[in-house]
Amino acid sequence: MSDFTYALDADGVATITWDTVGKSMNVMSQEAFLLLNGFVDDALADGAVKGIIITSAKKDFAGGMDLNVIAKMKEDGGENPAKSVFDGVMGMHAILRKIERAGMDPKTLKGGKPIVAALPGTALGIGLEIPLACHRIIAADNPKAKIGLPEIMVGIFPGAGGTTRLVRKMGAMMAAPFLLEGKLSDPKAAQNAGIIDEVVAPEDLLARAKEWVLGAKDADIVKPWDAKGYKMPGGAPYHPAGFMTFVGASAMVHSKTMGVYPAAKALLSAVYEGAMVPFDTALKIEARWFTSVLMNPSSSAMIRSLFINKEALEKGAVRPALPDQTVKKLGVIGAGMMGAGIAYVSANAGIEVVLIDAKQEAADHGKAYSAGILDKGISRKKVTEEKKAEVLARITATTDYAALAGCDLIVEAVFEDMGVKAEVTKKVEAVVGPDCIFATNTSTLPITDLAHASTRPEQFIGIHFFSPVDKMLLVEVIRGKATGDRAVAKALDFIRAIRKTPIVVNDARFFYANRCIIPYINEGIRMVAEGVEPVLIENAAKLVGMPLGPLQLVDETSIDLGVKIAKATRLAMGDAYPDGAVDAVLFAMADQGRLGKKSNAGFYSYDDKGKRTGLWDGLETAYPVAKDQPELAQVQHRLLMAQVLEAVRALEDGVLMDIREGDVGAILGWGFAPWSGGPLSWLDMIGAPRAVEICDTLTAEFGSRFKAPALLRDMAAKGDGFYSRFAPQKKVA
Repeated sequence: MSDFTYALDADGVATITWDTVGKSMNVMSQEAFLLLNGFVDDALADGAVKGIIITSAKKDFAGGMDLNVIAKMKEDGGENPAKSVFDGVMGMHAILRKIERAGMDPKTLKGGKPIVAALPGTALGIGLEIPLACHRIIAADNPKAKIGLPEIMVGIFPGAGGTTRLVRKMGAMMAAPFLLEGKLSDPKAAQNAGIIDEVVAPEDLLARAKEWVLGAKDADIVKPWDAKGYKMPGGAPYHPAGFMTFVGASAMVHSKTMGVYPAAKALLSAVYEGAMVPFDTALKIEARWFTSVLMNPSSSAMIRSLFINKEALEKGAVRPALPDQTVKKLGVIGAGMMGAGIAYVSANAGIEVVLIDAKQEAADHGKAYSAGILDKGISRKKVTEEKKAEVLARITATTDYAALAGCDLIVEAVFEDMGVKAEVTKKVEAVVGPDCIFATNTSTLPITDLAHASTRPEQFIGIHFFSPVDKMLLVEVIRGKATGDRAVAKALDFIRAIRKTPIVVNDARFFYANRCIIPYINEGIRMVAEGVEPVLIENAAKLVGMPLGPLQLVDETSIDLGVKIAKATRLAMGDAYPDGAVDAVLFAMADQGRLGKKSNAGFYSYDDKGKRTGLWDGLETAYPVAKDQPELAQVQHRLLMAQVLEAVRALEDGVLMDIREGDVGAILGWGFAPWSGGPLSWLDMIGAPRAVEICDTLTAEFGSRFKAPALLRDMAAKGDGFYSRFAPQKKVA
């Protein structure tokens, strides 16, 4: 079997069908591209062929390129990988340009054979770049299908002609959301945007494609950019309107990326430069910028973490080898914001849910949270009334623990108090079956300690969701000392069912995510107390790729929560507690009623509608700004190392068991500089010796919290990297 097949019917229409062997979604490999090229050659050379349909045997057209193709191109290049990548990309351009020109006379633009792309479903990345080279794109009316070019989300940009063709088809302004933001559309929205040409009933897809092929004239298959007198929609860069578009686009890209994402800048350069030259030269420019991005370590790290490793974790890379543990009935204890969110994502995934709270009014309010989300979906035409009714019917809101009978998984999401959680554990275990897995959604309390309230500690586990549950992609699974493999498998199968990304860590204070987030926030607050300009702190964080500065982050998560965590941590650590200087600021803010966004007053000021209006003026009064301010790089190093060193210590201590989870968890959990690929990838990028050098400098000036872990020093001495020493198949010693 092969990934493409070829058939010629009695009417002279050749159909090239994509059906990647052994995969549920078509992905393009080097071998498959060559096969497609061969079939296109056959069809163009055969006098009996009047036109070509390119389609898929699967329910979708294609999910994109097999990223191993890029890795292979680099490897094949030996000492000159850039040339190998460039040549490989130009080879793809040649194949797609052959489809586009379709054998027509280069001077008269006549005599070509019409080629149509017939898309039964989702078409992403190369799965849209191939259709863009065809003469017409017809899609089945499939509301679940996604059409677009999402490459920017994993650190690259459409490099097989998608960038150049979409801009020449739509204009830079209209193409920007699809290229710079990776916007995906359903078929009808894609048609309205001008990306595809027709949407037809699924059963009519191939018949309509054949009808178009047989009726197409020479003029129908000449792309606008190949026709004489072509002008770019919206104007080229040297046109007054086009000039303003590119000025605005440049400013927009920099404001969104802060200059740390190479792909966005390269994409804009490819569009700008390509718009001023003939089409074939523009393709070469696109290929050069694409090669530049692929050779950038940031793009390699993003691809590894956000595509390869994320997908591996979602497919069970760290799941124990046990039979399927699909969740059939879920109990959620606590109908607050977290519990209500967990109930919604579970019911939306088709799972029966029992949502329990101490008062019926609270339980009903928790169920109403799902109704609110679904109503928003209806207003945006993403959800139907029938779908809403189905989801809500799966949620039973009650105060009666007896309703938990038959549940095979419980997620407890009550107040962060050991006593309250222990009482809930006992009440649940009194009514559920002996095989039921009990999970706590605690964000800070040790799982091993909470499991003492259970008569089945091997079935007790932590499942830490991030807020808001319906939007955050990461779920942190925590193994207590007694947690068994079946509990882990159950948690991972549940997370897969609700379409989120899991990481599995061992139990320790703050687990993994909060262990890294809290020092980041604390370092920002500590700098405020030292007299560092608050705006410098916030902007230093954003300029290094953090989505939120530490002061905005603590406002978002709430200052009183920070106070509670600080008090509990000080009680547990005693004299070893290191954050007294932070508490002085945090406690003072709380005492003034400045609790963050929820009180419309924190490190930031807010208007009556809860919108941030700027940093609070009173900060400079309470904590006068020092005359001499630190260099930007020093502030950035403090903020980054506060997080990164905790990631290394988590690996060193055995809390992290797989480096992939350290990087994926950091990006999805709290937005750690996605351009870097995650904290461990960033350390590999700068090298362990440089990291140790930064640590030594910071330790000398700011103290032992920046002391380089022994693991990092050892790696520096031996010239190791995290991804060379701790390859995924290996485990931490």
